[in-house]
Amino acid sequence: MDVFTRFNRKHLQDRQIDTLIGLSKGITADGQINQSEAEFLKGWLYQNSETKNPIILNLLEKVSGMLADGVLDSDESAELFTTLQAFTGETSVDGEVPKSSTLPVCTPPPHIQFTGKTFLFTGTCAYGSRKECQKVIEALGGVSASRVTKSLDYLVLGTYVSDSWIHESFGRKIEKAIEYRDSGLPLTIVTEEHWANEANL
Repeated sequence: MDVFTRFNRKHLQDRQIDTLIGLSKGITADGQINQSEAEFLKGWLYQNSETKNPIILNLLEKVSGMLADGVLDSDESAELFTTLQAFTGETSVDGEVPKSSTLPVCTPPPHIQFTGKTFLFTGTCAYGSRKECQKVIEALGGVSASRVTKSLDYLVLGTYVSDSWIHESFGRKIEKAIEYRDSGLPLTIVTEEHWANEANL
C-alpha cells in the first residue's frame, strides 16, 4: 500500500464520503442540477457536518453560499455540477480520486525543505483539516502562513482541488502564487500527495 493510500484511508473509507459520492453521481446523472437537488444536497451535508469532515464542510459552505438568496441560478448550477463531477471522478478512471495532476505545480516535484520554511495549504486536503496539516508542518520545523506573500516558500494544493481551480474561492491564492513564482521568486507550488510523501506520512 503506497503512502498516499494510507493517509487517505480515513476519508476514502468513511461511509459518509461513500454516500456523498453516490449522491453526487445521482444528482449529476442527467447533466444538470436543479433547485430541489441543490437543497436536498445542502440538507444532507448539514445533517452530516457534525463529524467535522473537511470535505463535507467545504462543500456545505459552497452550496450554502449558492442558496443564500434562495435561488440557484444557471451559473451556480453549472459551477456546482462541475464541483460534484470532479469530486466523484466521473471524468477520470472509475474509482480514482480526483487529484491535482493538471494544476500549475512545479515540475519535476522538488525536494521539500521543512525547517524554517513557510507553508500555506489551499483547497480541501485528504490528510485532514487545515489545522491538522499545520501541525505536521510545525512538528517538522516549518512555519504555517495565513496568506500568499512574496516570502512564502510553499503553496500546497489540497487533493480535492480540481482543474477548475480558477473558478473556486481559493483560485486567487493560486493565481497570486503563480504570479510570484513566474516573476522569479523562490515560491514552490506542490500537490498534497507530494507534500505527504516528503513528510513521510
